[in-house]
Amino acid sequence: MRPLRYSINVTLDGCCDHQAGSADEESYRYWGESLARADGLLFGRVIYEMMEAAWRLPSTGVRPDWMAEWMEPFARTIDAAKKYVVSSTLERVDWNAELVRGDLGKAVEQLKEEPGKGLFTSGLTLPLALAELGLIDEYEFVVQPRLAGHGPTLFAGLSKYVDLKLVSRLEFGSGAVALRYEPRR
Repeated sequence: MRPLRYSINVTLDGCCDHQAGSADEESYRYWGESLARADGLLFGRVIYEMMEAAWRLPSTGVRPDWMAEWMEPFARTIDAAKKYVVSSTLERVDWNAELVRGDLGKAVEQLKEEPGKGLFTSGLTLPLALAELGLIDEYEFVVQPRLAGHGPTLFAGLSKYVDLKLVSRLEFGSGAVALRYEPRR
């Protein structure tokens, strides 16, 4: 069974706005390695569209001018990855993606039952639903040494506690800390 891993950047005050964190070569290398531990990415519509706009590489295979050379391995990893998109509003997807429709719990259970290294998810809305269903096998928070003073925040509206046990931590040169947890079952 493939584990479902949830990963996200978060500031010390709980903000998950993708623009509130900091990005450097070390963090891009880390995120590229994290994505490579999965053979499928499970995204909601918002994260899928945001990631596609930022990381879909041109068909020429040439790195865009705005992209630093050290970002390229991350970009190639996410660009090539198989993507599953949970959406009731999108009519079609491409970028090596397929739509996930119907009962979320059953659909994700089927994806998890397929052979492979694992599934990776991020964002806020879809992971909240997945946490409610008890489908997340690993939670990873890269805590940025910054106070943002605004939201959005993690798991707003969660109906029950999810108790976690720390399984690893990694400190970055920037002061960010990657904390990996598994649910206590």
